[in-house]
Formats: sequence, C-alpha cells, structure tokens
Amino acid sequence: MAKKRPQTKAKRPQITDGEVPVVGAREPCPCGSGRRYKACHGRAASHAATELVHRPFEGLPGECDWVALRELVPAATVELPLKDGLPEGVPAVTLATVLPMAWPALRRDDGSVLLGLQNDTSSGDISRDLADTLQRALEAQPGTPVQGRRAPADGPRLQDLLDPEGTFAPEVHSGFEFWVPDTENATPEVTASLERANAAAIPTVKLQSVDAAYWCETPEKNHLRWVMPHAEEQLLDALARLHAAGRSSLGEGTRLVGSFRAHGLTVPVWDLPSGVTAEDVEKPAAEFAERLATALATDVPLTPDERRARGGLTNRQVTLS
Repeated sequence: MAKKRPQTKAKRPQITDGEVPVVGAREPCPCGSGRRYKACHGRAASHAATELVHRPFEGLPGECDWVALRELVPAATVELPLKDGLPEGVPAVTLATVLPMAWPALRRDDGSVLLGLQNDTSSGDISRDLADTLQRALEAQPGTPVQGRRAPADGPRLQDLLDPEGTFAPEVHSGFEFWVPDTENATPEVTASLERANAAAIPTVKLQSVDAAYWCETPEKNHLRWVMPHAEEQLLDALARLHAAGRSSLGEGTRLVGSFRAHGLTVPVWDLPSGVTAEDVEKPAAEFAERLATALATDVPLTPDERRARGGLTNRQVTLS
C-alpha cells in the first residue's frame, strides 16, 4: 500500500484588514482564511453598515432643518457649500427633499448636482449614505442620474464633505418645478412624476420668527411642527411645565398635542384651526420660544400636575426614525 504523501498547506497571502476588498457574502474571504466573507471580514463590514447612528445630522449647520426636510417637508431645496469648494465643472450642489423617479442624486446637463434627501438608505447612517451618493454625483457625467448602492463602511460622512462654517437656509417650494429648468421639454416620465408629486404635496411654510418650525395645511386642520435641538428629557420637562400652567398654546384654538421623535431630536406638534395661517403664528411662536427658554432653565422637580402633563405628552409621542 502506497504511503500517503504528507499534506502541505499553501501559504495564504497576508492581507491586512484595511486591504480586504468587498466580495459576495458567500464567496471565500479574500484574506485567505478559508471562511466565507460573511463569516470573516464581512461580519465587521456588515455591522458597520447597519449600526444605527442616532443623530446622523449632528455637527452639521442647521441640524434641526436637516431633520425637518428629511421627515416633514414635501418640497424644499438648500444650497450646500463643500468644505473644499466646488470641483471644476460643478457650478452648484443643491440638496432637495426628493427628486424625480426617486433618484438618489442627479447630475444636470449644466454640471450642477441635485442630492435627494428623502430616499431609502442602505445602512444605519444616513449621513454616510448621502455622502457616498454626493461623491458619485460629483463625478457622474452631466445629464445622468445616480443610482443607489451600499456605501462603503469606511467612507466619508456629510460632516467630512460639507463646510462646517457654511449656512443651511432651506427654501420651501409649493411644488417640484425646481426638478427641471424647462418643464415644457421634460421627458414624459419626469413630467408624470412631477404631476404625481405636486398632487401629493401638503402646503408647507417655514416660519421666520423661530428656527426649524414649519406650518402645514391639511384638509381638516393646520399644524405647526417644530424641530428642537434640546435634550429630549429636558425638553419634555419644560413642555410639561408650560402645559400644566396653560401656557403651551400658540393662541386661541391652538393646542400642543404631542411630539415626534426623529433622528435623535424631538419635534413638538400643535394643532391649529384651519383658518390660522403661517403668518398668524409667527408672533405667538416667538413668544412661546421665550417662555420655553425660561422653562428650560428651571431645574426644580416637577409638581404632580406637571408630571401628569408630561405623561400625557409622552403617551402621544411617535418615533419616526
């Protein structure tokens, strides 16, 4: 009986973690371990891609408005200043709530970039997904949309690409005509998408007297939705103090009804009579901001009435994201 030859193991290439390329989940890991990628280096990459970032827009100018445009405002645009300036051939970068055909981004014929905010994201970090889309849009051929993909786990975030000293000044639109410079020459697909979007858009106005507060009109009643930067527990205490004291409204017939929780921030919501316009609540909102500042500065324990008011507000709180 022939002797068995001793088995020799081939030397596997030594690859550092930073050099391991991304492959299919069931393919052998390029590091040479012999395991599938998903059970080896793909495990860390998958975790990084799905780990939820609680406040994805934290550190960006206008964080509260980023949240509002992501979750509450139908049609709005904002010019985005880049940290390193605009590349050659890119006259402008504009953030838009949504784009035609739900494109993540669009490189227009003139080279400018439109970046869509209200899109599904492939990871738990909206900022990283948007940064990846923005980078690809800056390099895309003029006249082409940018498709979605999984952003690299070690890719940059918006905080790495945008000018931290820049302004964030949303312009709210009544419709989506900003999609195309010349609506008469738009393709049938874009025209149909524009018509559907305009039909579904809720009339919305950004208040000027306070930050990140948006009035909107619905068939039965109007609302004011106000994204606030304060720590949630502190804000709820302050709102409860005002609510218990009968000072949480924005005028006759208005009522603080609860709040949303979105991207790590709290969004109090008021019901308004259908006849109350955005202009009507400008002054009451500014006065409420002063009352809220005083309540936020108070650190004495809540009274029984204030605790009951707080419980009512938290029971009506809804998490959007």
